[in-house]
Amino acid sequence: MIRCIVVDDEPLARSLLEQHIADVPFLEHKGSFKNALLASQFLATNQVDVLFLDIQMPKLTGIDFLKSVSHPPTVIFTTAYREYAVESYELQAHDYLLKPITFERFFTAVSRLKVSPSTTIETTPQVAHISPAHIFVQVNKKHVKVILQYVKYIESIKDYLKIHTTTETLVIKERISHFIEQLPEDQFLRVHRSYIVNKDHVTAFTQQDIEIGRLEIPIGGKYKEHVISVLKG
Repeated sequence: MIRCIVVDDEPLARSLLEQHIADVPFLEHKGSFKNALLASQFLATNQVDVLFLDIQMPKLTGIDFLKSVSHPPTVIFTTAYREYAVESYELQAHDYLLKPITFERFFTAVSRLKVSPSTTIETTPQVAHISPAHIFVQVNKKHVKVILQYVKYIESIKDYLKIHTTTETLVIKERISHFIEQLPEDQFLRVHRSYIVNKDHVTAFTQQDIEIGRLEIPIGGKYKEHVISVLKG
């Protein structure tokens, strides 16, 4: 079982996360706390694998709390604010969930937790200030940083691409055939003339389509054999 705690000053948000945790068989809820100070006291004497952490809280923000912990558990941020996403990635957060958090999005995040043979989660020994793999894309006149881990899929519409991430959708002027050359091939897979998917976000697939949560993405005929082989492998 993966041991979890919830830290959020909003009772309804805590209740929703507690229900999501209860609905996942491999998660064990060990406690909920209305602020980071109470959570810190609990962590001092208890082992926890995953911390569902709000950002905007009184007295101590989730980000400041995480920076203060010398050996933090794996962190999944839960927040209503998009603007902290880049900073959370730099702190090596496992995921960044925007409220209101649907069960499908929650399950996608926890399904990618790495579990060792003894069923205890592999946690980072200390906060690392190394940015994950990223690229910069041009959105209007700005170059915007895109963390590849959080890209779910890419959609081609004529000479434009929509980059769908866990927190936003970016529209850039680029051809899909050129853009895929910038992506790591062990992580991204072209499945259709109009779609590239991040394999880490695939939740199910058939011979005809790929599912990312509730979304169904078609598999093109010319890509089918390769796509099925890669996903099965």
